[in-house]
Amino acid sequence: MIEEIRPGLKRWAGPHPEFDPVEGDLDDSYLPVASVLFSGEEALVLIDPLVSDDLWPELDTEVKQSGKPVVVLTTIYFHERSRDAVARRYGARLGGGVAGVRAFGAERADEVALWLEEPRAVVFGDAVLGDQAGGLRLTPWASNAEGLERTRQALLPLLDLPVEIVLPAHGDPVLANGREALARAFEP
Repeated sequence: MIEEIRPGLKRWAGPHPEFDPVEGDLDDSYLPVASVLFSGEEALVLIDPLVSDDLWPELDTEVKQSGKPVVVLTTIYFHERSRDAVARRYGARLGGGVAGVRAFGAERADEVALWLEEPRAVVFGDAVLGDQAGGLRLTPWASNAEGLERTRQALLPLLDLPVEIVLPAHGDPVLANGREALARAFEP
């Protein structure tokens, strides 16, 4: 089920057939992985879409109602999920610039955090997770302390933005006071 976070911003979550949170020292509460739908000025943007068979009709309706071209963005290369199926089904463009969306490098392979100017939301792949207690945490998947610090430093410019909402791919979203939650997560 696609849930409206704010007008023009929606999210859904479901199990990923290849993701095992226990392998990453996480508990089963992290099993659902999230995808985001953002209705920008010029495009309907799907971020890290993972579409189950039963969700396609609802997504078809979203695409039809928007009337905009579809663009698929990924936060990190292996979050391809249903990307190609979405591109085929809707004639979507894969990647590229989109008005109202700005990428921030996370210093983790090619990972980016995506700033959605309006509705003042940041979407994360694996660099930041929900902490399952209403806040956020830096990735548990850093290869070493230096890599984790590079990620933290790379993401600090997000604190200069008026972030209200944080939508991580793993863990619960932060739907209010997002900047403050990020600041706590980024504390050394």
